[in-house]
Amino acid sequence: MGLSTRHSSRFTPVDFIEENAELLARVQQALSDLAPDGADLLKAFHRIQSELGYVPKAAIPYLASRFKTTPADIYGAISFYSEVHTEPPPRILVEWCSGPACLLKGSLRIRRVLEAVFGCVMGETTSDNGIGLRLVQCDGTCHIAPQIRVDHDYIGPMSAPQAVQLARELKARNLV
Repeated sequence: MGLSTRHSSRFTPVDFIEENAELLARVQQALSDLAPDGADLLKAFHRIQSELGYVPKAAIPYLASRFKTTPADIYGAISFYSEVHTEPPPRILVEWCSGPACLLKGSLRIRRVLEAVFGCVMGETTSDNGIGLRLVQCDGTCHIAPQIRVDHDYIGPMSAPQAVQLARELKARNLV
């Protein structure tokens, strides 16, 4: 009368959608030495993202097959980790710090400037994928608050007028 942990469903592998043979080859090469169990799944995400800049959605069926799980489980794991992305990265990444020191020193004005000049809100990318705005938490660089990062380079302390100038320069650089 006890509950059984077995059920009648079975895993059925799903093939990689071969929209791009080169993409498949690069993903397979990046994962060639990983064990086909769930223990290396996060490592797989990091390797693919290191190789391609993101984990393509087209790779999800291949990952599911490789790690003997379902595409839904793979997508769930990818969406859980905020550092794993399923879209190509923007050409220019602007990260706005939402930490207490930056907020106290006026970083909300900087955020408003960036969103207005770029024409997209935090967490989005411009329509041409040229500039992306991403919110980041405090990482201990409070001595230059308020600050932003452009392609992982810190800029600060920054004022709203400086943010206007920088945002216009970045926008112009994106158009080149």
